[in-house]
Amino acid sequence: MNGTTGDQVDFNPFNNLLISSMVAAIPILLFLLCLTVFKMKGIYAALLNLAVTFLIAMFIFKLPVGDSIGSVIQGTIQAIWPIGYIIIMAVWLYKLSVESGKFDVLRASIAGISQDQRIQLLLIGFCFNAFLEGAAGFGVPIAICAVLLVSLGFKPLQAAMLCLIANGASGAFGAIGIPVAIIGTLNLQGNVTSMDVSMMSALTLPFINFTIPFLLIFLINGFKGIKEVFPAILVVSITYTVTQAMIALFLGPELADIIPSLLAMGMLGLLSKKWKPKQIFLLGNHKVTLQKHTTGDVIKAWSPFYLLSLFILMWSLPAFKDLFAKGGALAFTTLSFGIPGSALRSSIDLISVTGTPILLAGLTTIITTKSLGFTKGIELFKQTIAEFWIPLVMISAILGIAKLMTYAGLTNALAEAVAATGRFFPLLSPILGWIGVFMTGSVVNNNTLFTPIQATAANILGTNPTLLVTANTAGGVMAKLISPQSTVIATAAVGETGKEFELTKMTLKYSLGLLAFVCLWTYVLSEVFKF
Repeated sequence: MNGTTGDQVDFNPFNNLLISSMVAAIPILLFLLCLTVFKMKGIYAALLNLAVTFLIAMFIFKLPVGDSIGSVIQGTIQAIWPIGYIIIMAVWLYKLSVESGKFDVLRASIAGISQDQRIQLLLIGFCFNAFLEGAAGFGVPIAICAVLLVSLGFKPLQAAMLCLIANGASGAFGAIGIPVAIIGTLNLQGNVTSMDVSMMSALTLPFINFTIPFLLIFLINGFKGIKEVFPAILVVSITYTVTQAMIALFLGPELADIIPSLLAMGMLGLLSKKWKPKQIFLLGNHKVTLQKHTTGDVIKAWSPFYLLSLFILMWSLPAFKDLFAKGGALAFTTLSFGIPGSALRSSIDLISVTGTPILLAGLTTIITTKSLGFTKGIELFKQTIAEFWIPLVMISAILGIAKLMTYAGLTNALAEAVAATGRFFPLLSPILGWIGVFMTGSVVNNNTLFTPIQATAANILGTNPTLLVTANTAGGVMAKLISPQSTVIATAAVGETGKEFELTKMTLKYSLGLLAFVCLWTYVLSEVFKF
């Protein structure tokens, strides 16, 4: 999406940065209050905040009425395409897997590694979650893994919470590393590159990555659980953390989720063949009765996700991307247009977005599965749209708020207020990223909005700009645990739409705790990496 109105608005309408930033913070604070204290349904909280933000943007920050309306339209377009497209395709692929019977075999193949639900949580909630985050992102891992856990006996909101927390270990390199890779296109002060940020992340993210598997087990079985499955946790934590750090240091962001998660899953599978917990842990004594399946059946059952990975990796190849670049053979598939009545422009990438490879994976699954057909596929597609129209409206409202805050200057007011803290800015730097992801649900959008400010402030303060850009990314990932966009996807996936406030309350303290660590650690590193 493109088009800005930055020259037409004043981010400091009160000529007092403190007051202007306090007013700019109203949409964020009101959103949190609506979802927690007032216990409002996510859709109502989003629509109320959209109306409030619209009034603040137009009447206080003086965003022209045409651009105010255009901001909401632009946010709605982006919510539907590509975000809605990706989510609906992912859930549709899952429904195809269920309808064909593949999902039962897939579930049995994972549960068959161990009946212990702590091991299953590590396999699905952490490893498979990270794999899908690296392969697709945009809510796909939350939707699929939460449903998998529910089918294995986890409570719906509990499963959603665990998947959101686990996502904190992989969000920085989601969707083939796009959140970090996009930094290389922004021409930041200090010549910060995506590889610089990838390397710097190896100083912060390993602490979080190593800790989260322990936290997940603690949440369902306390210290007793950690003690009983300590070898399994250690294998997952070490394999994932060390592998991701090495890839981030030497290869870059693109495969920093995919390879570590697959290796961690494989290592845990090998360990489980030789070692078993002394006691099998079952939530509520819920034991899933599973049939044994042949190796061939298991391979076929995983085929929708093999296909998903294959098509997405194909879409990430530079040669394939060049087809859609300006002057490329398929450049005509990107539709660019102005939004009537405003200075804003928008665009729709018909083929190059991540939803298309997921669509191809679904179509290939239909073609190669005897029990499916296009009639059944279309029926399941209609069911998916019917189930997700409320979440899509909510996501549209959220992105409308984000666009209004950006174009009216509210985000700049917040950023300038934080930057005014001088030498303590590195301590607060990750908070900008947290705010960005909370409002948009996207680390990519967050980095696009705030990394220029981070790099500029770092150069003024004499701090390494790569460090603060990395802090923006890491701080942003911690907001994915409570971002309204994330919670609405999670609740919808597990059939608990309308309970977003409960899920937010369940994850908020972990989001803030991880953010606090990133803030303190960034400040320590800023004292080391002074210019």
